[in-house]
Amino acid sequence: MLTVPDRHGPGVLLAPRGMATPNGTTAGLAVTGGTVRQVEETTCGQTAAAIETNGGAVELRYEVAPTAAPYPDAMFQTRDSRFTRAAQALIDDATALAAAPDPAHAVAQHVASLFSYGHPDTRYYDDQDTLPQLCSLTVGSCVDINAYFIASLRAAGVDAGYVTGYFFPAEKTDPDGAAWCNDMHCWVVTRDAQGIREWDIAHHMKAGLDTIAPALNPKPGRRFAVAHSMGLSFPELALSDIKLIAEPMWVSQGRLTDAEVSIRFAP
Repeated sequence: MLTVPDRHGPGVLLAPRGMATPNGTTAGLAVTGGTVRQVEETTCGQTAAAIETNGGAVELRYEVAPTAAPYPDAMFQTRDSRFTRAAQALIDDATALAAAPDPAHAVAQHVASLFSYGHPDTRYYDDQDTLPQLCSLTVGSCVDINAYFIASLRAAGVDAGYVTGYFFPAEKTDPDGAAWCNDMHCWVVTRDAQGIREWDIAHHMKAGLDTIAPALNPKPGRRFAVAHSMGLSFPELALSDIKLIAEPMWVSQGRLTDAEVSIRFAP
């Protein structure tokens, strides 16, 4: 359950409707405290919820089910966005890694060597039209790391998709299974000769693991996907080339702003 507290005035929230993955489905979005209309994302065919609020608190509940389905093909398609467009120097680095026996793993290891985990005030791609080549250790969150990872994988010729959702760590889980987290999380999926593999570089870093492996939960906990891809557009809301959707965000005059959100999981 996600709760957005009283805003003291009407507004519109944008939130994912959920998605199916081979690991289960997060869907069945139910909303109290607002009126929902479906809006279409035009670059990869996702739908989202535009929630018109009256100023009171809003609750969003996703139904989590074990129902499995393949990742959507649209998730792996390259779209022209400043959040995924690689600078030529980055492309040159990735092209060299494409000759490795397992290019996806080589790229993952290379990307991990460029980052230390954190939440910087200024990101390496702010005000950039392309993702620049990194040549020294850079502080980045899961969003920042995976943006570079996706751009590098695609430049190396590997199909790759970006998934957003929530991770509830073991240390924030009660004995009855209820859990909470502070914010959204994201991870990467590759599709190549090795099959479908999922990667979470940030959690390998948090777990102190130097060797990156295709594993979703090197850090104990539970995760749920709600959306995919970067560089999204919702013309009905005058939103163009936004970074991603995950947590509910306020929409105003073609811009998104963070909403205060409480995030909990109930078994």
